[in-house]
Amino acid sequence: MTPTHPIPQQAIGIDLGGTAIKLGKFDRAGNCLQTLSIPTPQPSTPEATIAAMRDAIDRLDPNGECAAVGIGTPGPVDPTARIAQIAINFDNWRDVPLAEAIEANTHRRVTLANDANCAGLGEAWLGASRHVRNSILLTLGTGVGGAAILNGELFVGHRGAAGELGLITLNPDGPECNSGNRGSLEQYVSVRAIRRQTGLEPDILAAKAQAGDPEAIAFWQEYGRLLGAGLASSVYILTPEAIVIGGGVSAAADLFFPTTWAELQRRVMPTSREGLQLVVAELGNRAGMVGAAKLALGAGVQE
Repeated sequence: MTPTHPIPQQAIGIDLGGTAIKLGKFDRAGNCLQTLSIPTPQPSTPEATIAAMRDAIDRLDPNGECAAVGIGTPGPVDPTARIAQIAINFDNWRDVPLAEAIEANTHRRVTLANDANCAGLGEAWLGASRHVRNSILLTLGTGVGGAAILNGELFVGHRGAAGELGLITLNPDGPECNSGNRGSLEQYVSVRAIRRQTGLEPDILAAKAQAGDPEAIAFWQEYGRLLGAGLASSVYILTPEAIVIGGGVSAAADLFFPTTWAELQRRVMPTSREGLQLVVAELGNRAGMVGAAKLALGAGVQE
């Protein structure tokens, strides 16, 4: 018989990052009761990182009020949501039984998810897509992460790897991608792609465009067009009610959203985009922590 767990009334959400580990204590209504941020150990081996996380959990919840912990990891997790298969930019992480290791010392039930999935779940619970039941999120950062929320639930597919919306093919003959693909959306709209194309950081390009520089303005217009073209495929497949754009590049959304939206309207039939919203993420760098807490609390994003 499968063991049952009581429904947790409070949970800890953890965003495991390369420079910092952010923790938040939440109740079922979404109230953040307390937060804590600690530096990620260097070197960030599994042993050192797990020890730091255990200590931080005890500091945040010394009386054991939280029965569950959710962890967003920077890489894929296995289908059981128990093993961190890879942690990007971490030392010697390969198939780390992270959930079991945290449970062993904290006596709390632990669930894992990819950090982009946690961000999407966080925005769907308390952020920009909280008013709809079907949404997708793209995080435009160093890479491009993705997440899909369908009927109020995080969709991860039968092997736990669904929702990699940044890896869809935009140009079959485009630049090589670390995923093995060529010309993925990530190769055109990530921070790395912007640097490769322009030699500038996104915030510098945004400032130049806001100051009226015609080349910078033209760059962001083309950027929006490419983003819209890439998003069109996801819209046709998932027909979300909202597309949420997060990550550092989203700070320039005013410069590229008009052409992104125009491209979506041009490429996607009205029947597949009826009522669709294009919005900027609201939770910033808290999204992963919030989503990880919701992952631990369970149930849909709108109970």
